[in-house]
Amino acid sequence: MNDELRERYLAACDAVYALGAPAVAETDVETSFGTTHVYRYGPGDPAGADRTPVVLVHGAGSCSAMWYPNTPALSAERVVYAIDTPGDPGRSVQREPLHRPEDAARWLDETLDGLGLGRVHLAGSSYGGWLALNQAHRAPGRLASVTLLDPGGLERVGLRFFVWIFVSLFATFAPRALRPRLAAWLEQPVLVVPELRAMIRLGVRAYRVRRPAPLPLTDEELSTVRVPLYLVLGRRSLLVHPDRQVERVPRLVPGARAEIVADTGHGPQIDHADEVNRRMLAFMAAND
Repeated sequence: MNDELRERYLAACDAVYALGAPAVAETDVETSFGTTHVYRYGPGDPAGADRTPVVLVHGAGSCSAMWYPNTPALSAERVVYAIDTPGDPGRSVQREPLHRPEDAARWLDETLDGLGLGRVHLAGSSYGGWLALNQAHRAPGRLASVTLLDPGGLERVGLRFFVWIFVSLFATFAPRALRPRLAAWLEQPVLVVPELRAMIRLGVRAYRVRRPAPLPLTDEELSTVRVPLYLVLGRRSLLVHPDRQVERVPRLVPGARAEIVADTGHGPQIDHADEVNRRMLAFMAAND
């Protein structure tokens, strides 16, 4: 890894973090798989210190800066922890692979234990959604609820998703005048938020993320989940088939709530941050 590029990437991350709520603390948690860097936010409401905290897990190839549209609203009511996943760009340091589902569950449980958290509302986006779903299946003891935002782990990742990722990355090099049109076509806010665009482009140059696509949970595995579950899918998601999963998940997971957000693809919590934040907080409050 090029140290200069890494420092430039982390500076770009800090510019994205600055778009959201300010972190009140940062800490490193030692686990069997490496050092996990965690950002703590809030609570804005003093009563929030007594509420079950929220833990956010980002998608692959990114870092916890991606939660900038969500940290202000969530941390206004609760303590929020945003985790940099080891093996992805960010400030965590991976020493052992986290590809096996049982290892991923152990890593996350060790991280929560290191933070002194006995009970949490866990929320994950994309690959982070798979990590959250995997936790609900394999190590649910600390989980008050799980929110899955257009997650992995429900279907095999198809070619259409990888094509979208590649085209979106290529579009970051487009002339400025074309970016708003491409952002709308691709439903990719990276193209029109300069700080995000800089972070993504530097992340690709500074890091080599080699992470296998997560195997989806079978119907049998999904039916073992007993944690309160909230699934939020984008109507035009290219990662999953929304209508299929909004029927399947509540059928297999007792009491699960599943909703489709219109006018978005893979990033409902970014494209419709105010609405998704409101829904997430309501769901968490109902499951405290």
